[in-house]
Amino acid sequence: MSRINDFQRRMPEASHDLRRRQSVWLRWHIDLPLLLGLLVLTGFGLVVLYSGSGEDWHYVKRQSVFLVLAYCVMFTVAQVRVHVMEYWAPWFYLLGVILLVLVLVMGVGAKGAQRWLSLGGFRFQPSEILKLAVPAMVAMFLSRKILPPKFGHVILALGLIGVPTVLIMKQPDLGTSILIAASGFLVLFFSGLPWRYMFGAAGVLAAGAWPAWMFVLRDYQKQRILTMLNPEDDKLGAGWNIIQSKTAIGSGGIQGKGWLNGTQSHLDFLPESHTDFIIAVLAEELGLIGVLCLLALYAWIIGRGLVIASNAQSTFGRLLAGSITFTFFIYIFVNIGMVSGLLPVVGVPLPMVSHGGTSIVTLMMGFGILMAIGTEQRKVSIG
Repeated sequence: MSRINDFQRRMPEASHDLRRRQSVWLRWHIDLPLLLGLLVLTGFGLVVLYSGSGEDWHYVKRQSVFLVLAYCVMFTVAQVRVHVMEYWAPWFYLLGVILLVLVLVMGVGAKGAQRWLSLGGFRFQPSEILKLAVPAMVAMFLSRKILPPKFGHVILALGLIGVPTVLIMKQPDLGTSILIAASGFLVLFFSGLPWRYMFGAAGVLAAGAWPAWMFVLRDYQKQRILTMLNPEDDKLGAGWNIIQSKTAIGSGGIQGKGWLNGTQSHLDFLPESHTDFIIAVLAEELGLIGVLCLLALYAWIIGRGLVIASNAQSTFGRLLAGSITFTFFIYIFVNIGMVSGLLPVVGVPLPMVSHGGTSIVTLMMGFGILMAIGTEQRKVSIG
């Protein structure tokens, strides 16, 4: 009997200590596996960026500042309750659409594109907001309907996706418009969209390929597609980037030439070596082994995102987490595909590795949403 009494006296203390230890990360809404993956990835990215930028500390310091800001944004967003995100999703979406309209009316142009707004000397790209606003809006809309969605609801969701996509294409920014459309379609896919709808959409896209080529795509966009199919047709012009990137990737072999020993980037043969084509630098210097290490880090983060999505407590959280995770995958796929010559060059940076501020902050905001969804689930599960 004394042993039973001792057990009963000790269990409340033990369970209290267990809850206290478990609540350290939950109190700050931090998903530890996801955070560790991001820390290793961003650290690895800074090492690659130092070489890709020609050993220029300016880019590394600038990227470090953006990363500190991005992590702060991620931790801040992670504190927001999921139901609060759901409530504010329509207003966030509406703000983004209004800003896109303002870009067309009074936006700042550069290199033939009008994609930025300038407020008080600060220039930003409103389309980045829609990378999260569109999937959040579509997830909110569908989560309040019976799933799988009916045909009318699918049409309305496509309208929510189409409005910002068209506005961004008019800037023009084909790469960002594709990513935003994909983020919205992914929400539809995870909502249990019937296969007949997806086959029908594929048929519509196939039928619209020729009209899009003739009346939608601009001349430089057509040239990018032709260059992808045959870069050797203009070796010193449009095909130069792809030829040099494939040369860098192939010359790295299995083990690479060694960090800081790449020739294509350091001799300025490889364009945009610190931004869009940075994975070619990685492949040349660290070889296939380095690329596989990077892909393993990406796989860890994507896998963790899928676990969070599958364990989400609400339909809104599940749809939004799944879309954010797979949109991150699309970023990776598109960048590696265009650098290796499998996809047209559309100006999509390599996530968390390429130099850039706005894209990193947006991505980290998405991971903050994932942490909010994941920690809310675990907080409910342990009572």
